[in-house]
Amino acid sequence: MANFKPLNTKKFKKSSSEVTTDNLYWKKLSVPTLVKEFGAIDYIDFSPVQPHYFAVTCSVRVQIYNPITKLVAKNLSKFQENAYGGSFRQDGRLLVAGDEQGSVKLFDTTSKNVLRLFKGHKGPTHRTFFTPDLLHIASFSDDKTVKLWDIASEKVVHTYNEHIDYIRAGCVNPASSNLIVSGGYDKKINFYDTRTDQVALSVNHGSAVESLLFLPTGGIFISAGGTEVNVWDVFAGGKLLTRLSQHHKTVTCLRLASNGKRILSGGLDRHVKIYDVASYQTVHTLNFPNSVLSLAVAPKDQTVVAGMVDGLVSIQNMEGNQNKERQFRHDRRLTSSGVDHEIVEPKRKSEKHYDYRLRKYEYAKCLNDAIRLVVMNKTPEVTVSVMQELIHRKGLHRALAGRSYKSLSRIISFIIRYIGEHRFIRVLIDVGMILLDVYEDEFHEFTGDLGKQFIQLADVLQKEIQLTYDLLEFQGSLELLVAVANISSDDKSDDNPISFLEADKRPSIKQSEMAKQSSILTV
Repeated sequence: MANFKPLNTKKFKKSSSEVTTDNLYWKKLSVPTLVKEFGAIDYIDFSPVQPHYFAVTCSVRVQIYNPITKLVAKNLSKFQENAYGGSFRQDGRLLVAGDEQGSVKLFDTTSKNVLRLFKGHKGPTHRTFFTPDLLHIASFSDDKTVKLWDIASEKVVHTYNEHIDYIRAGCVNPASSNLIVSGGYDKKINFYDTRTDQVALSVNHGSAVESLLFLPTGGIFISAGGTEVNVWDVFAGGKLLTRLSQHHKTVTCLRLASNGKRILSGGLDRHVKIYDVASYQTVHTLNFPNSVLSLAVAPKDQTVVAGMVDGLVSIQNMEGNQNKERQFRHDRRLTSSGVDHEIVEPKRKSEKHYDYRLRKYEYAKCLNDAIRLVVMNKTPEVTVSVMQELIHRKGLHRALAGRSYKSLSRIISFIIRYIGEHRFIRVLIDVGMILLDVYEDEFHEFTGDLGKQFIQLADVLQKEIQLTYDLLEFQGSLELLVAVANISSDDKSDDNPISFLEADKRPSIKQSEMAKQSSILTV
């Protein structure tokens, strides 16, 4: 009894991602509060000053939300058609937005009045930003032009028309008021110095550019378009530093977080990827109920807001401060008790039901415990582990014999459901074959649903076994091809022995998937 080892069920556990500091940090975000707007969320921007209200540009208005109450604090609705790209000035006192008519409007966030109206674009103006000197506004339009406006005089300072398609992305260098970047649907990214009338630098993103972002130093900017996020070095003449391809659908928005140490990218695949600026590695992923069009992060990551294509706005607050305060109160309560050292008596581990049955050699009852619905549905690895242990003890035949129709139906359903999962396939094939052997002489007695289940089980087992043989055969062919290729490359021979094989044995996409499964089956 003392030498009895409990059943090891961890061998069939699903492999989980490594727990990192970033995973723990971003999981402190609260459960999302979803707010419904009247159309797709075009742009979201946080006020840089306390209490960090955020502006949501959607349909024919810009709504300013309180991040704590999640309610609309102010409504800017001085638009006749769709509004675009509402963004705050660095002091939080003014907000600028474009519209479908090509106008650029400057609002006082306190009075909600339109202070300036800039007219000059001939197409919808999708992005508008203040320059760091607080004196100018940069606007990016579908008329293929970029304009720099003087706020005081309402006049155009510069106009750049270097693009040949819509301009839907732009940004202003945070370290210099003279540097502007625009990205268009012509795949071009143009870098302007407003002290001249020419393009200082131009690079090709490779896809229609949806979003642009400068790092805080101003020497590196990031572009998003297609399924890729590219990082460019301005000081190196527009050198491509790295290419991030973590999305499988169009990347629509970029943002900075964690005081400029993290980059966030949102896409139509409903994911927001978080990257480390130092290594450009993905450190965490946020999931949303629909395609993400816009994204914003409050200073110190207090709030993360995402806007979706169906008009939903997801609002999540960081709960780290509350957890720290709760932990502090807990620690203070322990130290104030006056106890120098507390001896905690270890709790005695309770023995599992199936371990008790195995120790008593009660194999039928052990299997009964393993095929309870709550066990099979929540922890199928326990059921498979018990079956494997019974096979090793040569007790599964005895455990399966003499069972009721209901019990047999449950076991067969479990095998059919999980036999395709790579963790369980080898064990469940053996279990299925043993089950058919035990009841081979009684098949004629099974009628109705149970008889159909036995027929289905036999078919499934036959298909899985045949698939295993096919995959092993294909794996052997691949190994032969690799061996021949290695020999030919080492000898550097002019006659390539693989050439006559490639025409008939070049693996297709489906065969490649079969090869992956075969590698699992042969472990």
